Amino acid sequence: MLAEKALVALTALKRLESERGLGVHEGTTDQVRRALEAAGILFIESGQGRGVMFLNETSGNETRQARVRRVRSPT
Repeated sequence: MLAEKALVALTALKRLESERGLGVHEGTTDQVRRALEAAGILFIESGQGRGVMFLNETSGNETRQARVRRVRSPT
């Protein structure tokens, strides 16, 4: 569960995910971001917008694969 991995309260995570833009402490946002990055999610930003890249480490002869998805801005 993300709240456990990020060491934040479930209610804080629900506020962060809220579409109503409920406020959360900056530290909560940072902890969630770090937990997602530790799970292989890279946050990216370019002139075309913001998104995430899922990094898949594989073994053997395969190389690193990445899938990119656009996400809505968290602000």
